[in-house]
Parts: sequence; structure tokens; C-alpha cells
Amino acid sequence: MKILLIGATGMIGSRVASEALGRGHEVTAVTRSGAAAALPGHDSLTPLPLDASVPAEVAEAAGGHDVVVSAVSPPRDGSDPAAPLLALYRSMCAGLRAAGVRRLVVVGGAGSLKTASGLDRVDTPDFPAPYKGEALAHREVLRLLRAEADDLEWTYLSPADEIAPGERTGTFRLGDDDLLTAEDGSSFISAEDYAVALVDEVEKGEAIRRRITLAY
Repeated sequence: MKILLIGATGMIGSRVASEALGRGHEVTAVTRSGAAAALPGHDSLTPLPLDASVPAEVAEAAGGHDVVVSAVSPPRDGSDPAAPLLALYRSMCAGLRAAGVRRLVVVGGAGSLKTASGLDRVDTPDFPAPYKGEALAHREVLRLLRAEADDLEWTYLSPADEIAPGERTGTFRLGDDDLLTAEDGSSFISAEDYAVALVDEVEKGEAIRRRITLAY
């Protein structure tokens, strides 16, 4: 498959690129500067500079690809990240429509997952304050997709409550809108296994217009 990966050098994006390349896919690795060239070399990796806030640039880049994967993060400069992140996703969706590419897989957040209390994780009293703005912004992206992107074949993949670099095991549980926890109450997934699940979904397309999640 031909994959356009937006946000290719972050913790998750770089691992998605490596996982996809390892399975024989062609990856166009997008960043604002084209710095994806710094990823491990591979004949099927093409770095590309792109401003994803410009629909025409997204359309030009997306043309000829089977799927667009978005691993972008909201601004982390202390400002409210919701509005700029939503604007970025509206731009990406417009670009996909213009290019005739319908498939979009989004690296989402865990804050919108339902907890046993019935609250979204981001609304629970113990949610870490430093991450709340970003979590709320990611929740708005999910709401945007559900409300405005019925014409696209989108999938929103939420990680576990905690995600960090670790081991690629290929073994994890999948769920839908509920936060997955272990018997001790923890909820964790490695970035490597998150990438496995994301590329699995890219290949299989089993969660169209749905949010899914994963954890150990």
C-alpha cells in the first residue's frame, strides 16, 4: 500500500513508519521541514515537506496514496490547542476530498475513552492537569470526525491511558470506546505495539468510521 504519513518523526509517527516499511508498504513521510529523511533509510521511504494546514498542499501530497495516516500533535506552547488542531484536521479532510482519497487513520488520544465511572478519562478527577488541554483537543477531533466526515473512511485509534517507548510484542487487547485496564487497574501500551495495531488497521480496514483502542 501507499501510505501518506503526516507527523512522521514523533514518538508514534516514527514507529508507524518503521512498522509499515517493515511490512513492505511504501511510506511518504511528511513533516513541515521534510526532516523525515532522518528516519532509518529505506528504499520505500520518501520524505516530503508539507504544511498540513493548507488543503491544496494536502491534496497534492495525498494524490496517488491509498491511505493517509495522521500522527500530528496539537500546539504545546501553552495556548489552547483545540482550535488549531481542529483547523488542521478540517484542512486535512478537505485535502483528502480534493485528492479523491477517502481513507484516514488518526493517531488519537485516550482522554475521550469511557471509564467505569461513566466519565470520559479526561473528565475524571485524577486526570493529569498538564495533559488536559491536549486531551480535550483530541476529543474534539473525534467529535469532528463523527459529525463532519461521514464521506471519509476514517478510523480513530486511541492508545491506552499511558503510552511510551517499549517493546514490540504484537500481543494486546483491542476495544471500542471504553478504557481498557489490567487487573491492577493500570492501562498501558508501548508505542511499538500501538504502531502494530495501527498498521494492522491500515491493512484490514475493519474499523471504518469508528474509534478503537488497545492496551495490554
